[in-house]
Amino acid sequence: MEFRHPSESRTILTDLVLPGETNPLNNLFGGELLARMDRAAGIAAGRHSRRIVVTASVNHVAFNRAIPLGSVVTVEAKVSRAFTTSMEVIIDVWVEDRQSGEKTKANEAIYTFVAVNESGNPVVVPSIKPETELEKKRYDAALRRKQLSLVLAGKMKPGDATELKALFI
Repeated sequence: MEFRHPSESRTILTDLVLPGETNPLNNLFGGELLARMDRAAGIAAGRHSRRIVVTASVNHVAFNRAIPLGSVVTVEAKVSRAFTTSMEVIIDVWVEDRQSGEKTKANEAIYTFVAVNESGNPVVVPSIKPETELEKKRYDAALRRKQLSLVLAGKMKPGDATELKALFI
């Protein structure tokens, strides 16, 4: 079976926060950040699948720190796990201090993308083979998140969610 490493999908977008992208407090609009994260995650999913990809869901977003006007923002995305036709992508957002150059994690998100053919029908994607400890943690957690999502949507019986049950047994 074909597989790829998460590092092969790594996508980094770096940009400045400009005046037209800020709210009345001179911080980056949340919607603007979501769009940047969606673009980076879409590129990562496309690199992994080598197909057209569409955003299936925004599973988690945490706006932990405001990003002020003039900041250098880096959005880093990697596929954490691939299922049959879908891919979970984890996004980390970093803000760089202009004086020290120090980068601080400001936000994070988890998106799901589906690979499709030219007609828009889902297609099978390669699996993931994590290498680093962080990649392995994210890979394992992705299955739990998927099972929880399926249970909450009524598409999986709670008793069939083996990874979730293992957390409590």
